Amino acid sequence: MCYPLGEFRVGASDVLLGQIHGCPFYMARDQFELWQNTHLTVDVVEGRGASFSIEIPLGLRFVIHSRLYTDDELAALPPIEPALQAP
Repeated sequence: MCYPLGEFRVGASDVLLGQIHGCPFYMARDQFELWQNTHLTVDVVEGRGASFSIEIPLGLRFVIHSRLYTDDELAALPPIEPALQAP
């Protein structure tokens, strides 16, 4: 889901995974526990998604591609810190 900055409350149970075009990308900690060994690529394609995210009126949707990290990639990852507050 994509929200305008400040319209989604981020808490200590969320982790900041990185930035997408300067926008923070968060995941719930319990979900992250399942995906922590996986490289995620977020793509935007034409089509209608099944949500109320801000890209829907533009006729776009997000698609996530995934693959497992290699052992070397896992070893090079920085530690994940909890998101205590939204930026």
